[in-house]
Amino acid sequence: MGYRTGFIGRRNFLKFGSIGAFSLTASSLSWQVKQAQAAELSGASSLNPDEALQKLLEGNQRFVQHHPEYPDQSAARLLEVAQAQHPFATVLSCADSRVPAEIVFDQGIGDIFDVRIAGNIATPEALGSIEYAVVLLGTPVLMVLGHERCGAVTAAVQNEPLPGAIGAFVKPILPAVEQVKGLSGDLVDNAVTANVRYQMEQLKRSQLLTERVQSGQLRIVGGRYDLDSGTVTLVT
Repeated sequence: MGYRTGFIGRRNFLKFGSIGAFSLTASSLSWQVKQAQAAELSGASSLNPDEALQKLLEGNQRFVQHHPEYPDQSAARLLEVAQAQHPFATVLSCADSRVPAEIVFDQGIGDIFDVRIAGNIATPEALGSIEYAVVLLGTPVLMVLGHERCGAVTAAVQNEPLPGAIGAFVKPILPAVEQVKGLSGDLVDNAVTANVRYQMEQLKRSQLLTERVQSGQLRIVGGRYDLDSGTVTLVT
């Protein structure tokens, strides 16, 4: 993460919860976040939420049609973003090695703020990363991206004991599985889509994200990635 001098700076913003010396009211924290925004967003994306989403989808079409442009991957781009980042999109996606956001959306360095975790689940840590990207970096679109034949969703459907900490991602997916039990069609496939919607609902509980949605600065969308074709379809 790049760093620029501001009222609180990005690192201190992320440390508020662990520094006992700070005793902040909700209003004072909100004020300091706004001060940080003013300092950090001077180079934020100029795209509005609809334009940012369109840029993602157009990139995916290039990928699907095997005509990638490989934008923002030059030496000049490295230097451009070396001191600060201004991604135009945040993507919460599965950690699956077959779903790398920059490749499937044909984007480059500094374009997408990636939050990757098995099952694309909105854990507190994932939410904090997303709030950072949306509030301090000003990304205008946030996509929750699931994919077919997801191993994490399959594990949640089977709901069997798993070794070590591997099963930690199962519990946050179980409510989505329950929503589609008894429906026609493949249970795992139905649960993949339901899980995207469920994780979007969890993200919308964030006051920081909700405020930006209500102000028109952010759009939260869902997507489903097809492993066979490479196509991203919006989940409504």
